[in-house]
Amino acid sequence: MTVLAPQYKWIDGQGMAFGAPGLEPRWTSSAKDAVGTAYSASSRAWYTVSHGVLNEVYYPTIDRPQIRDMQLLITDGETFFHEERKDLLHEFEYVDSDSLAVKVCNRDRDGRYTITKEIINDPHYPVVLTHVRIDGDKDLLERLKVYVLLAPHIEGGGMGNNARVIEVAGQRAALAWKNHTSVALTVDCGFDCASVGYVGASDGWQDLHHNFQMDWQFGSALEGNVSIMGEIKVHRARDFTIALGFGEGHHAALSAAMGALSKPFALHLKRFIEQWHRAESPRELAASSMDNGKVMQISHNIVLAHEDKTYAGAFIASASIPWGYAKGDDDLGGYHLVWTRDMVQSATALLACNRVETARRALVYLACTQRPDGSFAQNFWIDGTPYWTGLQLDEVAFPIILAWRLWKLDGLGNFDVFPFVERAAGFLVRYAPVTQQERWEECPGYSPSTLAAVISGLICAADMARAHRAPELGKFLEEQADWIESHLEDWTVTNNGVLHPDVKRHYMRVRPPECGEPYAHEECGREMIRIANRAPGEQNEFEAREVIDAGFLELVRYGVRAADDPVIVDSVKVVDAVLRRDTPKGPCWRRYNHDGYGQRKDGGPFLGSGQGRVWPLLTGERAHYELAAGRDVSSLIDTIEQFASCGGLLPEQIWDEPDKSGLVFGGPAGAAMPLVWAHAEYLKLLRSVTDGNVFDRIPIVEDRYAKGNATSHIEVFKLRRQLASIPAGKTLRITAHNRFKVAWTVDGWQTNRSAESSTVGYAGSFADIPTTPEQTGAVSFTLYWIDENRWEGRNFDVRVEGAS
Repeated sequence: MTVLAPQYKWIDGQGMAFGAPGLEPRWTSSAKDAVGTAYSASSRAWYTVSHGVLNEVYYPTIDRPQIRDMQLLITDGETFFHEERKDLLHEFEYVDSDSLAVKVCNRDRDGRYTITKEIINDPHYPVVLTHVRIDGDKDLLERLKVYVLLAPHIEGGGMGNNARVIEVAGQRAALAWKNHTSVALTVDCGFDCASVGYVGASDGWQDLHHNFQMDWQFGSALEGNVSIMGEIKVHRARDFTIALGFGEGHHAALSAAMGALSKPFALHLKRFIEQWHRAESPRELAASSMDNGKVMQISHNIVLAHEDKTYAGAFIASASIPWGYAKGDDDLGGYHLVWTRDMVQSATALLACNRVETARRALVYLACTQRPDGSFAQNFWIDGTPYWTGLQLDEVAFPIILAWRLWKLDGLGNFDVFPFVERAAGFLVRYAPVTQQERWEECPGYSPSTLAAVISGLICAADMARAHRAPELGKFLEEQADWIESHLEDWTVTNNGVLHPDVKRHYMRVRPPECGEPYAHEECGREMIRIANRAPGEQNEFEAREVIDAGFLELVRYGVRAADDPVIVDSVKVVDAVLRRDTPKGPCWRRYNHDGYGQRKDGGPFLGSGQGRVWPLLTGERAHYELAAGRDVSSLIDTIEQFASCGGLLPEQIWDEPDKSGLVFGGPAGAAMPLVWAHAEYLKLLRSVTDGNVFDRIPIVEDRYAKGNATSHIEVFKLRRQLASIPAGKTLRITAHNRFKVAWTVDGWQTNRSAESSTVGYAGSFADIPTTPEQTGAVSFTLYWIDENRWEGRNFDVRVEGAS
């Protein structure tokens, strides 16, 4: 039990609450109307708003939620009891279009009173300020009682929280804490009384709901799912400011909260807005929007707001917990984690908004997070601690592409990025083309979207290697990319499709690894993939040719394939037949057929299984393809903007069926909101339209591949991915992490030759065995590991077949 410091007085006569430890905690809705923070780096708190109330607040980093929600409870003490979230009608707007200051108007359904709230951060300290004004019938206002109800979920969990009512500086206040983190609740006009309790038993909601009176005044509730309620002295003021202060310890939280209240709210608001005006959005993009730049301005600020203030350059995927109302303490991550993929999308969008310095911070952060082998964890906490453990090759390639973009813009400053790029490229050489997970984080194999990023990343790394006086490495990386590109259709296209009656040849979502290849499962060799999140009893294995996503459009985005490539065009036909859904707001696409990640078929929350829904992000990706094909995309821009909430936030998923269980056709489903990746895609789309070409296009990639200027002369052999045969005339390239000698023969060891491998930095070593167009038979070889002074102890045979 934490002992209060002497200057804090435990209110006499208020004992321990009953009902410990309270109900099992849950989070709240992920469908946010706003995510906000002060622009200042010193104000280390982030707030979210939905359903007219304050939701999760994050402190001291953007990956650590500290409360579930905070709302007002209203009663006349005799005839009614209202809670803001459920009983009032909500209207939302921003106080200023270029800032994240929020204004919420909550109205009594019978028109008797209105509560207007303005929500901001203290511009310099971790305090969330809610200024409240109550208007309405004069006689009612004389009798109205207003309470603030706070649900602490400190350090990311609802259980194990503590709360006490205290008196400090002559005023009642309340404290909640867990471990070293404290939250202080106070109001400038003071509390008439306050109480703490256990949720579902002795909390303030239960108390008021019973008889419209506050009968309980408990002083302490320890080690449980706790709640705090205070009666605000509205008889003294019809407008007041509530402060929610955060700190490492009670004194820090209380002094921050009370210090914020010592200054008029209007001055805080003025400073808050002035700070955000320093981050002015790119006005030139507004002309490419269909709403005069409204969603553009919000998207720009939302991406900026998702950067942490302690770990500079770290951008999380979303300040939300998908289906949070059904999630408890066992769901630690939510989406407030760093995914390298999402983060590079955010940084690239900021480049599209001319924010080079911010993008460089992101790159430096990634360099500090990179593992020694050049890879990145699937996702991780802000401090770099891994959360999920999958390996995704596109998440290694994307940072290389970001580095290249900044380098081309002369935006690296004094940061020496090449060692970072060299390590990442080396990892791709060692592990591509088979990825453990593709971009939907589920299936291993050959993924068109992953390989688009890998090829592009290797070409960008090669360009930088040559500029850094490493021409041998540059040539090697280019040849590695050329080899992968030459096999794209072999590895990722089916010639016997079953999804469209007129299309037999199209890209698959992913082709599983062959037997003996990395990540192959026990039933390899049957071209079957397993789909996660399918409901119990549902089929979860399908032939690879039966499953498609639109990830192949990434090949066009970066310049690996032209928009009019026949296989691309036919694959788009299949995607439209299988994945497109036309909503009242416009077309949108599902991730892939048979997807189980989404709202259940009955409208219930995703709890390990469900039905995949459409993603506004994918409407943006499709718009980029249409732009690359030379077509007008204004209707798709309009659709994305209509998918935005009243606060301009874009959801991860949209409900794509007729209305059901409170879900509206074309409205947000229960997944993450906002999805920062969706906002990044939208910003890049506006930049692409403004400039007349796809912003993500990489000219050196386009020149090499989409324009047909590259040919591969090698086939790559790795111990982890061995070849059975190569075409005659190709060079057999053996690659390994360590130095080696290769001894080989083409006549059954009657004669043999040998060569020592060449080393190309972190990419490892390689040796080439040439073949001629007329050659037949097999190449047999063995390896001697130089640094270990040992032979491999086995021979490898690779057939030489046909003409090159």
